[in-house]
Amino acid sequence: MVNCFAATRASWLNQVEIWFSILQGNSLKDASFTLVKQLRKHIDAFIEAYNENAKAFAWTNSKVHQKRLKARFADQ
Repeated sequence: MVNCFAATRASWLNQVEIWFSILQGNSLKDASFTLVKQLRKHIDAFIEAYNENAKAFAWTNSKVHQKRLKARFADQ
């Protein structure tokens, strides 16, 4: 059994969380659906359009995050 640890308040560590944030902000914000089928069609269309110009996520500000984590957990 593999134990996985995901720190609370650290969704920036999880790449899928970044993608879901893009989906929500660029496609689902203010959208309304009456059927799950409509939602799926809308998401599929977004994915198709997004993938045309998709690029890998680039990690940034790693030093800032490391400083925050070190200071927060230094006494533990």
